[in-house]
Amino acid sequence: MTTPYEAELEQLNETVRKAIAAPIDDLKQGIAATSQSSVIGVGSGGSYTVASLLCSLHEAYTGRISRPITPLELICNPTLASGSPLFFFSAEGKNPDIIEALQRARQHSSRAVHVLTNRETSPLMGRVDALNDVTSHVFSLVEKDGYLATNSLAYSATLVARAFKELDGQGELDLTDLSSIRFGQLSLQEWVDRSRRFMAEAQSRRGLIIIYSPLLRPIAEDLESRFSESALFFVQLADFRSFAHGRHLWLTERPEDTAILILSEPNVEGLWEDMKTRVPSQVVVFEMSVGGASPSHLISGLIGGMYLVSEAANALCKNIAKPMISDLGRHLYYADLQDLIPPPAEEAIRGEDSKYEVLGAHWPSAKSSGKIRRARIEAENSLQKQRFKAIVFDYDGTICSSSARDKPPSESVCRHIEKLAAAGIVIGIASGRGGSIAESFEKRFDKSIWPQIRLGLYNGGWIGTMGTSILPHSVSSDFLIHAKRIVTNLKSCGVPIQNIRENPPYQLSVRFSNGVSTEDMWFVFADALKHAGLETATISRSKHSIDILSEGVSKSHLIANIIQECRIDPYEIVTMGDLGAWPGNDAALLQHRYSLSVDSPSRRLDRGWKLAPKLKRDVDATIWYLDRTKISGDRTFRFDISGDAP
Repeated sequence: MTTPYEAELEQLNETVRKAIAAPIDDLKQGIAATSQSSVIGVGSGGSYTVASLLCSLHEAYTGRISRPITPLELICNPTLASGSPLFFFSAEGKNPDIIEALQRARQHSSRAVHVLTNRETSPLMGRVDALNDVTSHVFSLVEKDGYLATNSLAYSATLVARAFKELDGQGELDLTDLSSIRFGQLSLQEWVDRSRRFMAEAQSRRGLIIIYSPLLRPIAEDLESRFSESALFFVQLADFRSFAHGRHLWLTERPEDTAILILSEPNVEGLWEDMKTRVPSQVVVFEMSVGGASPSHLISGLIGGMYLVSEAANALCKNIAKPMISDLGRHLYYADLQDLIPPPAEEAIRGEDSKYEVLGAHWPSAKSSGKIRRARIEAENSLQKQRFKAIVFDYDGTICSSSARDKPPSESVCRHIEKLAAAGIVIGIASGRGGSIAESFEKRFDKSIWPQIRLGLYNGGWIGTMGTSILPHSVSSDFLIHAKRIVTNLKSCGVPIQNIRENPPYQLSVRFSNGVSTEDMWFVFADALKHAGLETATISRSKHSIDILSEGVSKSHLIANIIQECRIDPYEIVTMGDLGAWPGNDAALLQHRYSLSVDSPSRRLDRGWKLAPKLKRDVDATIWYLDRTKISGDRTFRFDISGDAP
């Protein structure tokens, strides 16, 4: 008679085929964008396995150390979210832990947040929709797993494995049918048949030790999860060399209480062969010999593990698809983490850390300079005393997420802009982009406030009010023509340039393949232009592009235009941007006397400070500042950043 868990396994073939056929371009783009970073995968139970798989493959293909964590690790230490891109995994999106972890990650401004789920509608997706700058990847799966994740895990894991293999140019995942799975010389079914005797014998032992190759860690972690969560075995995990450091005493002191499951692949076969003959005969041993650690091999191992757990359950005549869940289990699962685990206290002193970092004084350098402290206090006090009649924003990374290409600003930012403009405040938007911003703003904002909004597009090359036509130019400068030849030559040499966009006569804008660091690319471009005898000071970088500007083009020209056209005193204008340290593209903007950074501050001590909380960046920091604006009735506003938001 087929058990409910076995019935789920019978669907795996079709599930894997569905995953291989699913469109994954957006997922690949999200993964590719992290190629120069370490990543963190977040999940519980079966979703933790997918998180572990993502991190293992990321390490294998990029060399960037990455790690899977549970939601609780992120909840207790949300600072993890501030430095690495995060990938959240949840099949049904109902796990309260993952929802709370996502909330805290966004509160601490992770650089990038991705959510992979199998449900269009869920509590998790409700939270995604309510948060700023979270990218969701929904791969619908109608079938619902039982207690243990089977098809949902196989589906999500196969999607992730496909993404890495295709990004590496290896073609499609070669796992179209489970009958192609091999462990050693055995087919999946032959291997499962051989496991029955081991499982029957292992049930009488007190412990199961899973010894694994580090390259097969996701398989080992999934087996531990399945055996433990279904109360089939008490499991220890150890790689081959960790086992050699003391854990081997289980074999010599408790051989009759011990069963060993070996997860091997070609890299560790020599270790296992050397060890095998020394294992006491009383210890029962079974092997999963995987042919390698490629994406296909890892998926094969995960599926093989699901069948192995089925054999263990059958040996105990246990229904692991629908176990009895006690009140204790329900209480633990639905614990109110928001109340039980308070968020970390916000730092009392803001701004100094980011200034030290941009000056090169990274931890563990001493950060107790009285000069820095006095400069911060003076800048903060001066800002709060000053009344402003205009505010000039950078676009990408300030009012719009730096990772959200060609998307409008968040609704919260738009409401603040409307409120300020309606009060008679002049709004300036300085951006390296062009007419797409004007079109987006004209669709979003009522015509009544258009005269209050001035645009400085193409890095300040074109300046006008909303509603003014942006006439195209076809004549470029000799400098930009020469620069384009150099950039085109770099692309032919293999520099990962995705797009070269001319905006004559103002600039040449270059975008790169996902994951490429514009900080690194700036040096490549500067070096190439220097060798050609061209000026390098005109090269600026944003978080997604390198812009080569014509002489005289600067975002600061928008400030000058507002001063002249609106007859506003320079000290009555405040500017806001994300990359305030040269060669950041907001360096000129944050050279203004009253200026605020939402990420990297200016290197000057009298301006360009990031006074928002340390872990709030980009749009989150912008909103933090705007939440603390106080509008007066005389077409002015000021900042009150000393206390909590109203």
